[in-house]
Amino acid sequence: MTGVAMNTIQKLLADLGTGCAEYEDKAMRNLKCKHIQCDEIWQFCYAKDKNVPADKRGTFGFGDVWTWVALDADTKLVPSFTIGTRSGQTAKRFIDDLASRLANRVQLTTDGRRAYLEAVEGAFGCNIDHAMLVKLYGSDRETEARYSPAECIRCKEIGITGRPDPKHISTSFVERQNLTMRMSMRRFTRLTNGFSKKVDNLYYSVALHYMWYNFARIHETLRVTPAIEAGIADHVWSIEEIAELLEITLVQIRV
Repeated sequence: MTGVAMNTIQKLLADLGTGCAEYEDKAMRNLKCKHIQCDEIWQFCYAKDKNVPADKRGTFGFGDVWTWVALDADTKLVPSFTIGTRSGQTAKRFIDDLASRLANRVQLTTDGRRAYLEAVEGAFGCNIDHAMLVKLYGSDRETEARYSPAECIRCKEIGITGRPDPKHISTSFVERQNLTMRMSMRRFTRLTNGFSKKVDNLYYSVALHYMWYNFARIHETLRVTPAIEAGIADHVWSIEEIAELLEITLVQIRV
């Protein structure tokens, strides 16, 4: 389709994805966010869980993989993401990374996953206003093979730490971000053969996506990029500028 060898494209993705991840890691510091929403999105690598060979079952990168995403509800900036399992260990790694990027106390809304409780307490202590938004469904939810979830009949707001403002207890923006990911990255599209065969390539793809989303994509409501709205960029990045981040990786390779 491209006239370029597949291995060349995969190497470009790895090098550019690394450059994007390192640039974002440096840029996403001392953020003055106020309202953060967190969610997890499902994907699989290599094969779906039921099709993973016996000798690879239970090994991360084969079967279910979850991308944990934090989003600033005001600027729509995505300051942190983590790829892993849906375990407490991944939750801790994700929330620790998020906490290291914030400059002030925030209101945090998560879903009802218990893994968040210990992770948030360990990362923030009492210096946060944390609430959970627990969705109650009319019938038992089926497995991830079902593409339309059961009907949500009610949402229950639970204050966990501090004094979260009920007006800002929501995960709507970060859940909408799930659609952006599935529409923007072929690897996240349902019923496709474009899924990642290696979890490292999934990470590089997500890093590249969020570099574009934060710095180059003009948000329809804000009329600027999330990075400009958050005050960490002064212009809309071009694709050429993002491609220049390859130099970060290439310089490190030379060194």
